[in-house]
Amino acid sequence: MKNPGLGGLDADLVRQTLLDAADAAAAKTLAGFRTNLAVENKWQTGFDPVTAADKDAEIAIRAVLGTRFPEHGIIGEEWDAKASAGEYDWIVDPIDGTRAFISGVPVWGTLIGLLRHGRAVAGLMAQPFTGETYLGLPGGAWYRRNGETRPIRTSAVTELKRAKVTATSPDIFEQAGTTAQLARLRAATLQVRWGLDCYGYCLMAAGHIDLVCESALKNVDIAPLIPIIENAGGVVTTWDGGPAEAGGNCVAAATPELHEAALKLLRG
Repeated sequence: MKNPGLGGLDADLVRQTLLDAADAAAAKTLAGFRTNLAVENKWQTGFDPVTAADKDAEIAIRAVLGTRFPEHGIIGEEWDAKASAGEYDWIVDPIDGTRAFISGVPVWGTLIGLLRHGRAVAGLMAQPFTGETYLGLPGGAWYRRNGETRPIRTSAVTELKRAKVTATSPDIFEQAGTTAQLARLRAATLQVRWGLDCYGYCLMAAGHIDLVCESALKNVDIAPLIPIIENAGGVVTTWDGGPAEAGGNCVAAATPELHEAALKLLRG
């Protein structure tokens, strides 16, 4: 399915909205990072943490989005969805990687994306502690830090045996019943690094990692990252090759050849 693009929206306004919403979130997340912030568990069995920083950051993001685009819908991790009056929805994860956040590890990020007709057309990942921002819009993907912006591009790796891989945790494969696929992937690739959450996808978009494989993702975990990956030259789908915006079992690769090899392996 072809990506529908931004339609009639102004790309500069979308870009600035992403950046401004991320700045609004940073004021809330940085205030709680590496502090004794209270942690709640959203699951009755297992551990899915949430903090006041998650909730407050999403409120701040929603305020920016609602002011700039009042007719657009908003899908968020922590609060109820706001219905769209048309074809556009913003999708938000205020702190992707809350486990890293509460551990003081700066690989969590604020994810904000724009969907048109359900397809991701613009996205941002901001890591305010390191001062890094990754952006993806039609026609390009960029890395921003210390006032400088440069385009990013995925690596040219096409073979699994040369691929540097990342995944958030072995736990997600165990919970999803996909440990056999994970074992095949680990055996076929150069190395696997764990625990990078959204940061790993952005490192892949910038050419440092070649493949990201995950199980049981939520829509907010992956949709904002899709425009960054695709506009940097990468490919991201579900394991059956479908659109990844809804989450589930997802794989992102630096090249079409590497993506196809990963799909074949994951399908067994």
